[in-house]
Amino acid sequence: MGQKIHPSGFRIGITESHKSSWFSSMKTYPNLIEEDYKIRSYITNNLKKANIAKIKIDRKLDQTEIHIYTARPGIILGKAGSGIDILRHEIMKKLKVFSKIRINVIEITEPDREAILLAQWIAQQLEKRIAFRRAVRQGIQKANKVNISGIKIQISGRLNGAEIARKEWVREGRVPLQTLRANIDYAYTRAHTIYGILGIKIWLFKDEKIKV
Repeated sequence: MGQKIHPSGFRIGITESHKSSWFSSMKTYPNLIEEDYKIRSYITNNLKKANIAKIKIDRKLDQTEIHIYTARPGIILGKAGSGIDILRHEIMKKLKVFSKIRINVIEITEPDREAILLAQWIAQQLEKRIAFRRAVRQGIQKANKVNISGIKIQISGRLNGAEIARKEWVREGRVPLQTLRANIDYAYTRAHTIYGILGIKIWLFKDEKIKV
């Protein structure tokens, strides 16, 4: 069970919440799903240097609220906050979103506690031709500095340019994948190296949420 299901989807309603929060009829449902996907793809592709951890979308009648969680809010805000106005205009123009858009930028004070940001950092190291074992070791050290209860990192592909692709993983601490109350942060990303694409998966065990 623990390795065959997405750790975040497994915990929705327990320790995780939906990335999109809205309700619609069956006629408009597919269009809104596609719109959410386009909004997320546009923001992540055009603001790669902003270290975006997650994007939450809330819809209220004729207004769409986009919450961007980022470790570098200054890149999104721009000079005197003009970056948000430009981003809002581009989303409405290119994606043809007709509802009013409100963008909230939320700063992440501890980026090393976010699995996706840690995975992106490891991907950058691998793309610089750093040995994968060294990159993994440095990633675990970064996580330990922010008091993570457990971490598991898995890298697959042509590791260090080997001819045969393989999979290697390292775990430190406790990562209880089948415990529903465990707050597991999971992320997957890719590193585009000169010898192929490497897949990087990270599981971060932050804490246990116990309802009293």
